[in-house]
Amino acid sequence: MSLLLTGIGELTTNDDELGTLHDAALVIDGDSVVWTGPASSAPAADDAVDLEGRAVLPGWVDSHTHLVFAGDRTTEFAARMAGQAYRAGGIAVTVGATRSASDEELTAVIRKHVAEAVSQGTTYIETKTGYGLDVPNELRSAVLASSEVDEVTFLGAHLVPQGWDADSYVDLVCGEMLAAVAPHVRWIDVFCETGAFDGQQSRAVLQAGAKHGLGLRVHGNQLDYGPGVRLAVELNAASVDHCTYLTKSDVDDLASSETVATLLPACDLSTRQPLPDAQSLLNAGATVALASNCNPGSSYTTSMAFCVAIAVLQMRMSVSEAVRAATWGGARALRREHEIGILRQGARADIHVLDAPSITHLAYRPGVPLTHAVWRKGTRAR
Repeated sequence: MSLLLTGIGELTTNDDELGTLHDAALVIDGDSVVWTGPASSAPAADDAVDLEGRAVLPGWVDSHTHLVFAGDRTTEFAARMAGQAYRAGGIAVTVGATRSASDEELTAVIRKHVAEAVSQGTTYIETKTGYGLDVPNELRSAVLASSEVDEVTFLGAHLVPQGWDADSYVDLVCGEMLAAVAPHVRWIDVFCETGAFDGQQSRAVLQAGAKHGLGLRVHGNQLDYGPGVRLAVELNAASVDHCTYLTKSDVDDLASSETVATLLPACDLSTRQPLPDAQSLLNAGATVALASNCNPGSSYTTSMAFCVAIAVLQMRMSVSEAVRAATWGGARALRREHEIGILRQGARADIHVLDAPSITHLAYRPGVPLTHAVWRKGTRAR
Protein backbone atom coordinates (compact mmCIF):
# COMPACT_ATOMS: atom_id res chain seq x y z
CA MET A 1 0.00 0.00 0.00
CA SER A 2 1.51 3.30 -1.10
CA LEU A 3 1.60 6.43 1.04
CA LEU A 4 2.15 10.01 -0.09
CA LEU A 5 3.84 12.36 2.37
CA THR A 6 3.13 15.85 1.08
CA GLY A 7 3.34 19.40 2.38
CA ILE A 8 7.02 18.96 3.27
CA GLY A 9 8.49 22.38 3.93
CA GLU A 10 12.09 21.22 3.71
CA LEU A 11 13.23 17.77 2.55
CA THR A 12 16.81 16.73 3.28
CA THR A 13 17.51 13.85 0.89
CA ASN A 14 21.31 13.41 1.25
CA ASP A 15 21.25 12.59 -2.48
CA ASP A 16 23.81 14.58 -4.45
CA GLU A 17 21.44 15.13 -7.37
CA LEU A 18 18.25 15.85 -5.43
CA GLY A 19 19.85 17.95 -2.70
CA THR A 20 17.50 19.75 -0.33
CA LEU A 21 13.98 20.29 -1.68
CA HIS A 22 11.32 22.75 -0.57
CA ASP A 23 7.55 22.39 -0.88
CA ALA A 24 8.27 18.74 -1.52
CA ALA A 25 6.67 15.31 -1.31
CA LEU A 26 7.70 11.67 -1.31
CA VAL A 27 5.91 8.38 -1.81
CA ILE A 28 6.64 5.17 0.03
CA ASP A 29 5.40 1.74 -0.94
CA GLY A 30 6.07 -1.16 1.38
CA ASP A 31 9.46 -0.57 2.95
CA SER A 32 10.89 1.59 0.15
CA VAL A 33 10.84 5.14 -1.13
CA VAL A 34 9.45 5.05 -4.66
CA TRP A 35 9.22 8.76 -5.58
CA THR A 36 10.68 12.08 -4.39
CA GLY A 37 10.10 15.54 -5.83
CA PRO A 38 8.02 18.73 -5.82
CA ALA A 39 4.65 18.45 -4.08
CA SER A 40 2.98 19.90 -7.17
CA SER A 41 4.16 16.92 -9.24
CA ALA A 42 3.47 14.16 -6.74
CA PRO A 43 1.79 11.02 -8.13
CA ALA A 44 -1.35 9.55 -6.64
CA ALA A 45 -1.03 7.06 -3.80
CA ASP A 46 -3.35 4.82 -1.81
CA ASP A 47 -3.19 7.17 1.18
CA ALA A 48 -1.74 10.57 1.97
CA VAL A 49 -0.48 12.55 4.96
CA ASP A 50 -0.14 16.34 4.81
CA LEU A 51 2.88 17.35 6.90
CA GLU A 52 1.84 21.01 6.87
CA GLY A 53 5.22 22.56 6.16
CA ARG A 54 7.31 20.43 8.51
CA ALA A 55 10.89 19.40 7.77
CA VAL A 56 11.68 15.82 6.76
CA LEU A 57 15.05 14.09 6.85
CA PRO A 58 16.28 10.49 6.78
CA GLY A 59 15.99 8.67 10.07
CA TRP A 60 19.06 8.86 12.28
CA VAL A 61 21.56 6.04 11.70
CA ASP A 62 23.18 5.30 15.05
CA SER A 63 26.27 3.34 14.04
CA HIS A 64 27.83 2.94 17.51
CA THR A 65 25.96 1.75 20.59
CA HIS A 66 26.44 -0.72 23.47
CA LEU A 67 22.90 -1.80 24.38
CA VAL A 68 23.49 -5.31 25.79
CA PHE A 69 24.15 -4.51 29.42
CA ALA A 70 22.79 -4.66 32.94
CA GLY A 71 23.48 -2.62 36.03
CA ASP A 72 24.08 1.03 36.74
CA ARG A 73 27.16 3.26 36.83
CA THR A 74 25.67 6.39 38.33
CA THR A 75 28.29 6.40 41.09
CA GLU A 76 31.10 6.40 38.53
CA PHE A 77 29.47 9.26 36.64
CA ALA A 78 29.02 11.32 39.81
CA ALA A 79 32.68 10.75 40.74
CA ARG A 80 33.75 11.85 37.27
CA MET A 81 31.67 15.01 37.53
CA ALA A 82 33.44 15.66 40.86
CA GLY A 83 36.81 15.54 39.15
CA GLN A 84 37.86 11.89 38.87
CA ALA A 85 39.47 11.07 35.51
CA TYR A 86 37.80 8.63 33.11
CA ARG A 87 39.47 5.23 32.78
CA ALA A 88 38.56 2.35 30.49
CA GLY A 89 38.48 -0.05 33.45
CA GLY A 90 34.99 1.00 34.51
CA ILE A 91 33.71 -1.44 31.90
CA ALA A 92 34.42 -4.24 34.39
CA VAL A 93 31.55 -3.06 36.61
CA THR A 94 29.08 -3.56 33.77
CA VAL A 95 30.61 -6.93 32.89
CA GLY A 96 29.78 -8.29 36.34
CA ALA A 97 26.20 -7.06 36.22
CA THR A 98 25.67 -8.31 32.67
CA ARG A 99 26.95 -11.79 33.42
CA SER A 100 24.53 -12.01 36.36
CA ALA A 101 21.48 -10.85 34.39
CA SER A 102 18.98 -13.21 32.79
CA ASP A 103 18.29 -13.33 29.05
CA GLU A 104 14.91 -11.74 29.74
CA GLU A 105 16.47 -8.87 31.65
CA LEU A 106 19.03 -8.16 28.94
CA THR A 107 16.41 -8.31 26.20
CA ALA A 108 14.23 -5.86 28.12
CA VAL A 109 17.13 -3.42 28.36
CA ILE A 110 17.82 -3.63 24.63
CA ARG A 111 14.16 -3.14 23.75
CA LYS A 112 13.78 -0.22 26.13
CA HIS A 113 16.65 1.68 24.55
CA VAL A 114 15.72 0.81 20.97
CA ALA A 115 12.19 2.11 21.61
CA GLU A 116 13.60 5.24 23.21
CA ALA A 117 15.86 5.86 20.22
CA VAL A 118 13.15 5.22 17.63
CA SER A 119 10.81 7.65 19.38
CA GLN A 120 13.46 10.33 18.77
CA GLY A 121 13.91 9.58 15.09
CA THR A 122 16.55 6.83 15.04
CA THR A 123 15.58 4.22 12.45
CA TYR A 124 18.74 2.11 12.10
CA ILE A 125 20.83 0.89 15.03
CA GLU A 126 24.13 -0.92 15.41
CA THR A 127 25.06 -2.41 18.77
CA LYS A 128 27.98 -4.34 20.18
CA THR A 129 28.68 -7.21 22.48
CA GLY A 130 31.49 -6.56 24.92
CA TYR A 131 30.03 -6.77 28.41
CA GLY A 132 30.26 -10.57 28.58
CA LEU A 133 33.97 -11.12 27.98
CA ASP A 134 33.72 -14.91 28.17
CA VAL A 135 32.52 -17.34 25.54
CA PRO A 136 28.98 -18.07 26.84
CA ASN A 137 28.17 -14.44 27.67
CA GLU A 138 29.58 -12.96 24.47
CA LEU A 139 27.61 -15.57 22.52
CA ARG A 140 24.34 -14.88 24.27
CA SER A 141 24.88 -11.12 23.91
CA ALA A 142 25.26 -11.56 20.15
CA VAL A 143 22.22 -13.82 19.88
CA LEU A 144 19.99 -11.53 21.94
CA ALA A 145 21.11 -8.40 20.11
CA SER A 146 20.67 -9.94 16.66
CA SER A 147 16.95 -10.29 17.23
CA GLU A 148 16.47 -6.68 18.39
CA VAL A 149 18.72 -4.37 16.34
CA ASP A 150 19.75 -3.92 12.71
CA GLU A 151 23.49 -4.63 12.99
CA VAL A 152 25.56 -6.48 15.61
CA THR A 153 29.29 -6.11 16.24
CA PHE A 154 31.45 -8.58 18.19
CA LEU A 155 33.49 -6.63 20.77
CA GLY A 156 34.99 -9.40 22.83
CA ALA A 157 38.16 -7.29 22.82
CA HIS A 158 36.57 -4.54 24.90
CA LEU A 159 38.71 -4.97 28.01
CA VAL A 160 40.97 -7.64 29.49
CA PRO A 161 38.76 -9.32 32.13
CA GLN A 162 39.95 -9.92 35.66
CA GLY A 163 42.16 -12.98 36.00
CA TRP A 164 43.54 -12.85 32.46
CA ASP A 165 46.70 -11.45 30.92
CA ALA A 166 46.15 -9.54 27.70
CA ASP A 167 47.88 -11.90 25.28
CA SER A 168 46.11 -15.01 26.60
CA TYR A 169 42.77 -13.25 26.45
CA VAL A 170 43.42 -12.13 22.86
CA ASP A 171 44.08 -15.77 21.99
CA LEU A 172 40.65 -16.65 23.43
CA VAL A 173 38.95 -13.81 21.54
CA CYS A 174 40.59 -14.83 18.25
CA GLY A 175 39.88 -18.51 18.75
CA GLU A 176 37.01 -20.13 20.62
CA MET A 177 35.08 -16.92 21.30
CA LEU A 178 35.17 -15.65 17.72
CA ALA A 179 34.22 -19.05 16.33
CA ALA A 180 31.15 -19.14 18.58
CA VAL A 181 29.99 -15.58 17.96
CA ALA A 182 30.81 -15.06 14.27
CA PRO A 183 27.63 -16.65 12.84
CA HIS A 184 25.50 -14.10 14.71
CA VAL A 185 27.29 -10.83 13.87
CA ARG A 186 28.38 -8.77 10.87
CA TRP A 187 31.34 -6.90 12.38
CA ILE A 188 34.31 -7.27 14.72
CA ASP A 189 35.67 -4.41 16.82
CA VAL A 190 38.54 -3.83 19.24
CA PHE A 191 39.24 -1.17 21.87
CA CYS A 192 42.72 -0.10 20.71
CA GLU A 193 43.57 2.13 23.63
CA THR A 194 45.76 2.59 26.68
CA GLY A 195 44.27 0.36 29.38
CA ALA A 196 42.70 -1.99 26.84
CA PHE A 197 44.58 -3.48 23.81
CA ASP A 198 47.75 -2.30 22.12
CA GLY A 199 48.33 -2.06 18.37
CA GLN A 200 49.73 -5.56 17.95
CA GLN A 201 46.93 -7.18 19.95
CA SER A 202 44.32 -5.12 18.09
CA ARG A 203 45.75 -6.17 14.73
CA ALA A 204 45.51 -9.84 15.73
CA VAL A 205 41.84 -9.43 16.68
CA LEU A 206 40.91 -7.66 13.47
CA GLN A 207 42.78 -10.06 11.23
CA ALA A 208 41.12 -13.02 12.94
CA GLY A 209 37.72 -11.43 12.36
CA ALA A 210 38.50 -10.81 8.71
CA LYS A 211 39.34 -14.50 8.27
CA HIS A 212 35.81 -15.27 9.52
CA GLY A 213 34.36 -12.90 6.94
CA LEU A 214 33.50 -10.11 9.36
CA GLY A 215 33.75 -6.42 8.57
CA LEU A 216 36.16 -4.40 10.69
CA ARG A 217 35.57 -1.56 13.15
CA VAL A 218 37.94 0.06 15.64
CA HIS A 219 37.57 2.00 18.89
CA GLY A 220 40.59 4.29 18.62
CA ASN A 221 42.30 7.50 19.67
CA GLN A 222 39.82 8.22 22.47
CA LEU A 223 42.09 8.78 25.48
CA ASP A 224 45.33 9.76 23.76
CA TYR A 225 47.20 9.65 20.47
CA GLY A 226 47.70 6.06 19.40
CA PRO A 227 47.74 3.49 16.60
CA GLY A 228 43.97 3.02 16.24
CA VAL A 229 43.43 5.26 13.21
CA ARG A 230 46.52 4.00 11.40
CA LEU A 231 45.51 0.39 11.98
CA ALA A 232 41.92 0.99 10.87
CA VAL A 233 43.00 2.65 7.63
CA GLU A 234 45.66 0.03 6.90
CA LEU A 235 43.17 -2.83 7.29
CA ASN A 236 40.36 -0.98 5.46
CA ALA A 237 38.07 -0.92 8.48
CA ALA A 238 34.66 0.56 7.80
CA SER A 239 35.08 3.02 10.66
CA VAL A 240 37.30 4.14 13.47
CA ASP A 241 35.28 5.52 16.35
CA HIS A 242 36.04 8.28 18.88
CA CYS A 243 38.90 10.04 17.02
CA THR A 244 39.33 12.49 19.89
CA TYR A 245 43.12 12.74 19.54
CA LEU A 246 44.27 12.96 15.93
CA THR A 247 47.59 13.93 14.42
CA LYS A 248 47.74 15.60 11.02
CA SER A 249 48.91 12.26 9.65
CA ASP A 250 45.83 10.57 11.11
CA VAL A 251 43.58 13.14 9.44
CA ASP A 252 45.37 12.73 6.11
CA ASP A 253 45.16 8.94 6.34
CA LEU A 254 41.41 9.09 6.96
CA ALA A 255 40.88 11.56 4.13
CA SER A 256 42.65 9.29 1.64
CA SER A 257 40.83 6.14 2.73
CA GLU A 258 37.38 4.55 2.76
CA THR A 259 37.41 4.47 6.59
CA VAL A 260 34.83 6.71 8.25
CA ALA A 261 35.76 8.83 11.26
CA THR A 262 32.86 8.27 13.66
CA LEU A 263 32.70 10.99 16.31
CA LEU A 264 30.96 10.44 19.65
CA PRO A 265 30.48 13.91 21.14
CA ALA A 266 28.09 12.91 23.94
CA CYS A 267 30.79 10.55 25.22
CA ASP A 268 33.40 13.30 25.17
CA LEU A 269 31.12 15.56 27.20
CA SER A 270 30.39 12.82 29.72
CA THR A 271 34.05 11.89 30.15
CA ARG A 272 35.20 15.52 30.02
CA GLN A 273 37.48 14.81 27.11
CA PRO A 274 38.24 17.36 24.38
CA LEU A 275 35.77 17.35 21.52
CA PRO A 276 37.11 16.03 18.20
CA ASP A 277 38.29 18.46 15.55
CA ALA A 278 35.50 17.77 13.09
CA GLN A 279 36.40 20.65 10.79
CA SER A 280 39.93 19.39 10.20
CA LEU A 281 38.47 16.06 9.11
CA LEU A 282 35.83 17.65 6.88
CA ASN A 283 38.23 20.16 5.35
CA ALA A 284 40.64 17.35 4.51
CA GLY A 285 37.88 15.40 2.76
CA ALA A 286 37.34 12.63 5.31
CA THR A 287 33.89 11.12 5.77
CA VAL A 288 32.51 11.91 9.22
CA ALA A 289 29.73 10.14 11.11
CA LEU A 290 28.07 11.05 14.39
CA ALA A 291 26.79 8.37 16.77
CA SER A 292 25.46 8.23 20.31
CA ASN A 293 27.79 5.61 21.85
CA CYS A 294 24.87 4.80 24.15
CA ASN A 295 26.29 2.82 27.07
CA PRO A 296 25.86 2.86 30.85
CA GLY A 297 29.30 4.21 31.69
CA SER A 298 30.52 6.96 29.40
CA SER A 299 27.57 8.09 27.24
CA TYR A 300 24.16 7.13 28.57
CA THR A 301 22.02 8.77 25.90
CA THR A 302 20.03 7.54 22.91
CA SER A 303 19.47 11.07 21.57
CA MET A 304 21.07 11.58 18.19
CA ALA A 305 19.55 15.07 18.13
CA PHE A 306 21.61 15.86 21.22
CA CYS A 307 24.75 14.70 19.41
CA VAL A 308 23.87 16.86 16.41
CA ALA A 309 23.35 19.90 18.64
CA ILE A 310 26.74 19.38 20.31
CA ALA A 311 28.41 19.02 16.92
CA VAL A 312 26.93 22.31 15.72
CA LEU A 313 27.22 24.38 18.89
CA GLN A 314 30.58 23.12 20.17
CA MET A 315 32.38 21.41 17.27
CA ARG A 316 31.62 24.12 14.69
CA MET A 317 29.95 21.81 12.20
CA SER A 318 27.22 23.39 10.14
CA VAL A 319 23.72 22.04 10.72
CA SER A 320 23.70 20.35 7.32
CA GLU A 321 27.12 18.78 7.98
CA ALA A 322 26.01 17.44 11.35
CA VAL A 323 22.70 16.08 10.06
CA ARG A 324 24.44 14.40 7.13
CA ALA A 325 26.99 12.86 9.52
CA ALA A 326 24.21 11.51 11.76
CA THR A 327 22.32 9.99 8.82
CA TRP A 328 24.31 9.29 5.65
CA GLY A 329 27.62 9.30 7.54
CA GLY A 330 26.37 6.61 9.90
CA ALA A 331 25.13 4.62 6.93
CA ARG A 332 28.54 4.94 5.29
CA ALA A 333 30.18 3.75 8.52
CA LEU A 334 28.06 0.61 8.17
CA ARG A 335 28.68 0.45 4.41
CA ARG A 336 24.98 0.76 3.67
CA GLU A 337 24.93 4.32 2.31
CA HIS A 338 22.94 3.31 -0.77
CA GLU A 339 20.13 1.84 1.33
CA ILE A 340 19.73 3.99 4.44
CA GLY A 341 20.51 7.53 5.56
CA ILE A 342 19.21 8.79 2.22
CA LEU A 343 15.76 9.58 0.78
CA ARG A 344 15.56 8.77 -2.91
CA GLN A 345 13.91 6.15 -5.08
CA GLY A 346 14.88 2.66 -3.94
CA ALA A 347 16.11 3.64 -0.48
CA ARG A 348 14.66 2.12 2.67
CA ALA A 349 11.69 4.15 3.87
CA ASP A 350 13.25 5.46 7.10
CA ILE A 351 11.76 8.91 7.60
CA HIS A 352 12.04 11.45 10.41
CA VAL A 353 9.55 14.32 10.52
CA LEU A 354 10.40 17.33 12.69
CA ASP A 355 7.87 19.54 14.38
CA ALA A 356 9.80 22.43 12.87
CA PRO A 357 10.14 24.01 9.42
CA SER A 358 13.84 23.19 8.97
CA ILE A 359 16.68 21.06 10.30
CA THR A 360 18.27 24.24 11.67
CA HIS A 361 15.92 23.96 14.65
CA LEU A 362 17.83 20.87 15.82
CA ALA A 363 20.62 23.20 16.97
CA TYR A 364 18.60 26.42 17.25
CA ARG A 365 16.37 24.77 19.90
CA PRO A 366 18.75 22.36 21.66
CA GLY A 367 17.17 19.95 24.11
CA VAL A 368 13.64 20.51 22.80
CA PRO A 369 11.94 17.29 21.60
CA LEU A 370 11.25 18.01 17.93
CA THR A 371 10.33 14.58 16.56
CA HIS A 372 6.80 14.73 15.13
CA ALA A 373 6.61 11.39 13.31
CA VAL A 374 8.82 8.45 12.38
CA TRP A 375 8.51 5.80 9.68
CA ARG A 376 10.86 2.82 9.98
CA LYS A 377 11.04 0.45 7.01
CA GLY A 378 7.83 2.04 5.77
CA THR A 379 5.88 1.41 8.97
CA ARG A 380 4.89 4.32 11.15
CA ALA A 381 6.73 3.93 14.46
CA ARG A 382 5.60 7.22 16.00
